[in-house]
Amino acid sequence: MQLIKSDINIDFLGKRNIGYIFSGLLILASIIGLIIHKGPNYGIDFAGGALVQVRFDQDVSIGQLRDSLAVLNLKDLSVQDFGEPETHEFLVRTANVEVQGTGLAPAVSGAIEQGIGLTPEIRRVEMVGPQVGDDLKKQALLAIFYSLLFITIYISGRFELKWVLSGVTAGAMMAAVYFLSVFNVSMPILITGALAVSLGLFWRLRLKYAMGAMIALIHDVFITVGIFSILNMDFSLPIIAALLTIIGYSLNDTIIVFDRIRENVKGETDKTGLPALFNQSINQTLSRTILTSLTTLIVLLALFFLGGEIIHNFAFAMIVGVVIGTYSSIFVATPIVLAASLKRMSA
Repeated sequence: MQLIKSDINIDFLGKRNIGYIFSGLLILASIIGLIIHKGPNYGIDFAGGALVQVRFDQDVSIGQLRDSLAVLNLKDLSVQDFGEPETHEFLVRTANVEVQGTGLAPAVSGAIEQGIGLTPEIRRVEMVGPQVGDDLKKQALLAIFYSLLFITIYISGRFELKWVLSGVTAGAMMAAVYFLSVFNVSMPILITGALAVSLGLFWRLRLKYAMGAMIALIHDVFITVGIFSILNMDFSLPIIAALLTIIGYSLNDTIIVFDRIRENVKGETDKTGLPALFNQSINQTLSRTILTSLTTLIVLLALFFLGGEIIHNFAFAMIVGVVIGTYSSIFVATPIVLAASLKRMSA
């Protein structure tokens, strides 16, 4: 099946500056969202504390619930809508509770019944200790970091046959992580430092394909996290699973384009003809890229609209990731490889 003619010739790389501006605006918006909300809106998995999901048979306001729960003196209490308005469901969160274990749900139910005269249906109760939440957060960041590391090492060996240099880069990144951890550097700063070291090495060692892929993957993950922060959506363990899936999906799309680029530019020594060959490679793989993205999006949209609230955020993260990942393969990863190739020819 071919949605696009094989002889199509869209000048994608001629519009790469527009892509840079668009990506820059998305990254800026993500940074602003993360600053305003002081990071992602961590769910119970990462923040620790307790969550109680309640349901009513009639309309209840968030203000009524918050006022009725004030008597429990719950730390960092928050109440938010959950699901569609007609379901009358709410999530009650607290960073720490005076009432522990199975006593939390009856305490919440009793306080609401006394405050507004309605008995809620307790749909779900989750509790995670703060130390467990912090450990999960660290492990999640490391999972994303090492997935990026080993993926880019594979790309270096696969496309440039520089397995030894790839191994050196991996060792340097692991050493950077260990060195920074000795000084008890916070995990986000540690991961950022290690990624900066890796990008510097990729540039220094002229591993252009690995550098293009890593920047594109960081671009995809960061924007997805930023959109979650802007919309103040829960950032939990299923979202980490979504991010790792997005990394794999985006990489698959990028590899398809890279493989065609490598075939087309083999033996090319004239840098003036290089942009046309890169552009030709994108156009030759465009039909496959769009077909793969559309079929994936159909499934994800079905999950988003029909899968229920529990899988809602996961499906949303995947939808954002597939769209951004498809875009970044064309307008982020490929232009970076082109820039590095032109730089190498000029040297």
